[in-house]
Amino acid sequence: MKQVVQNYKSGELALLDVPVPGCKPGGVLVRSAYSLISTGTELMKVSEAGMSMVGKARSRPDQVAKVVQSVATNGVPATYRKVMGKLDSYTPLGYSLCGVVEEVGAGIDDVKVGDLVACAGNEHALHAELNWVPKNLYAPVPDGLAPRHAAFGTVGSIALQGVRQGESRLGEVALVVGLGLIGQLVVQLLAASGVRVVGADPDAERCELAERLGAAACGDPASAAVESAVAELTDGHGVDQVYLAAGGGSNQPVELAARLCRDRGRVVDIGKCRLDLPWNAYYEKELDVRFSRSYGPGRYDPEYELEGRDYPIGYVRWTERRNLACFLDLVARGRVDVEPLVSRVADFDDAVETYRGLKDGEVKAVAVLFRYPGVTAEPGAAAPTVAVPAVRPGVGAPAPARVANRPVRVAFVGAGNYATSMLLPHLAGRDGVELSTVVTTTALSAANAQRKFGFAGATTDLDAVLGDESVDAVFVVTRHSSHADLTRRALLAGKAVFVEKPLALTEEELAGVLAAVEESGNDRLQVGFNRRFAPLLQEARTRFGERTGPASLRYLVNAGRLDHGSWYLRQGTEGSRFAGEGGHFVDTASWLLGADPVSVYAVAASGNEDLHVVLRYPDESTATVSYVTTGAAGFPKETLDLVADGRVLRLDDFVRASVWDGRRRWVSSRLPKARDKGQNAELAAFVGAVRTGGPMPVPLESLVATTAATLAVGAGLAGGVPVTLARTAAGDTAGAR
Repeated sequence: MKQVVQNYKSGELALLDVPVPGCKPGGVLVRSAYSLISTGTELMKVSEAGMSMVGKARSRPDQVAKVVQSVATNGVPATYRKVMGKLDSYTPLGYSLCGVVEEVGAGIDDVKVGDLVACAGNEHALHAELNWVPKNLYAPVPDGLAPRHAAFGTVGSIALQGVRQGESRLGEVALVVGLGLIGQLVVQLLAASGVRVVGADPDAERCELAERLGAAACGDPASAAVESAVAELTDGHGVDQVYLAAGGGSNQPVELAARLCRDRGRVVDIGKCRLDLPWNAYYEKELDVRFSRSYGPGRYDPEYELEGRDYPIGYVRWTERRNLACFLDLVARGRVDVEPLVSRVADFDDAVETYRGLKDGEVKAVAVLFRYPGVTAEPGAAAPTVAVPAVRPGVGAPAPARVANRPVRVAFVGAGNYATSMLLPHLAGRDGVELSTVVTTTALSAANAQRKFGFAGATTDLDAVLGDESVDAVFVVTRHSSHADLTRRALLAGKAVFVEKPLALTEEELAGVLAAVEESGNDRLQVGFNRRFAPLLQEARTRFGERTGPASLRYLVNAGRLDHGSWYLRQGTEGSRFAGEGGHFVDTASWLLGADPVSVYAVAASGNEDLHVVLRYPDESTATVSYVTTGAAGFPKETLDLVADGRVLRLDDFVRASVWDGRRRWVSSRLPKARDKGQNAELAAFVGAVRTGGPMPVPLESLVATTAATLAVGAGLAGGVPVTLARTAAGDTAGAR
């Protein structure tokens, strides 16, 4: 299928061929009929992409701060790869469309195949021929509403949420500053609710359009016309609300709001304009400044948007989805008229030229629609007819089985930040490795990985890859909740598997992986515990030498706090943060001590997420892992001390290592930019094992023991007592007791 994309580094716009997205549970696959270009938000993004690197940095100081922190934590090379990976990738455009349901996922019962729906979301309602849309981001289109009009649903919801934030009442007077697409819709919504509206915009044509659509008066904010209209309609008191629907760097909108708003009036920011509030003016009138967050309650809440958890109507009357349905109803009943806003309808195949025309100013428009191939309905028809292929395209026939002298053929399931910055750069171009296929749930991420790293194919169909006999190894680099199931399926398909940590989030998931090993006889498994492969740590371990007595190990992990909205915080689905990341530190301790733990004791600091985990080993050695989130951001992320037999090994964040033996001190250090946590060596070991058929880099028993110990931390916290790790007769860790 085709999708509109942009490269944020170069500014390139393209209509790209990408894989068809899969239809996941909890949502529907929608074939687009019409999608709407947001001439404000999208063109701002297009313009930013055309800036120099300095210009991009100036426009996003929040992202610059994150880069600086990443350099301190991960070093220059890893940060550079991560940043360039994000910049030099195709990003999607679009967030408002109407289309036909082509496939219904499990758990969906409110629509069926063939229904017309309006869709929202900058990850799900893209300018693409097909989109997977979760339940709370679509709404059925009322009978009789034209598809091209229903495509306004998302931007209409944004305008509607702004009006709700203003709490307008019948008979009041409002000022709308900025009469672009959102501003024009705000004007109509206010007029429909009995509010008299004054509009302000330097564009005379937009002012005239707003007056035709219900505004009492409009004018240039720099002229006296707006102020005169406000004085006449309010008897000189000022407007009850001001809606800022303008963009740009001028502070004129907020200054105009202060001048024309009544005492204790409300100012609602809907657009993205400069907000340097003149203190005296806002203080003297005690103005109530409010922000309107996108489509309404539920926005940016992954449990609502992705998992379909609705808010009770008794507590949250208007959610994203209810706003979407409400706006569609208003348009269907003629209370809002979007047809006069349509400046142009362009064929989807002409998308790139359309964007260029808008950016260069050749096309002057309030709203532009894309019409997709196969749509035969005329404006005003009840629903479009879409040409639907009888069979979705699959992949080619499997290649012959691998022979010893050909490269290892690798498939990747997942192509997120870690995969593209820490794994694939080490595999792309490596002798003896062929990147066969990349599988993702979103079509564009697969296409990006294929372009950047040279995969032979890209798809959203995992079954096709697992059934491909030419694929030797599968990398599972997805979100934590899917690791165990994907690993199990790949093992049953006879593939060697490299799965990023964690292997499993529950004992049941771990048991399922082991059952797959037993059923298939395939134990070709490696978990991404890379730190034991770090060259600096390996050299320090060699210098430390063998020990005869018990050891004490202390591992301080200065993990820091997560950004709001991070998927790591979704403990209900993705497990605790330590369950996801703690295996790294348990594995490193066990490798240094040369054994697997036999018991786990964990305690949490009161009032925060700090954890202290004590691991006991068969020879009475102990390892304490302190996983803290309350430390200073500038302090090293990982420091480790190993003490035994009169010797001390110290590791400082994979930048410096030292060993003391009572007579002399050995020190080895690297520049911070050369911090190496072992990913390259780990991948080399895994590929070598797959190619030669030799043992996996880490024994399966150790992988299982580390996973069981990590999971036992949760049980230890709940019980407040040490948890013994039981073992089967074969020596495998069976679980926590």
